[in-house]
Amino acid sequence: MKMPKNVWWFEVLLYASLTLDALSVAFQDRTPRADMTEQMINVATVMAAILIMLLAYFVWLAAERRKNWPRWALAAALALSSISLTQVVGESGLQLDSIVDIVSCALTMAGLYFSFTGDAKGWFNA
Repeated sequence: MKMPKNVWWFEVLLYASLTLDALSVAFQDRTPRADMTEQMINVATVMAAILIMLLAYFVWLAAERRKNWPRWALAAALALSSISLTQVVGESGLQLDSIVDIVSCALTMAGLYFSFTGDAKGWFNA
């Protein structure tokens, strides 16, 4: 069976968002400070990479394997990211890295919208 167009858009937009997240992690400042040792920075970077790979696996499960639960997990991750991003922007204002995160959240939101609308209905198994 051919993949519906809305599911294709879901997959493309979510992978674009995760690519942007990976680039954001790659270009983060890794300078050790009094409150962040080099080891803590390395652990945070590895955890971010593992999370990005897990979310990419969820996108694949949803789009290619037609699983429903990963879409909901991705929606929950978006909600948590949005809350975190709101707090960061509230504390330090708009900066380049927060703008990149806003674009990533917008791509995820658009992708999830496509996964729940149009010809995507009925594609995902429970």
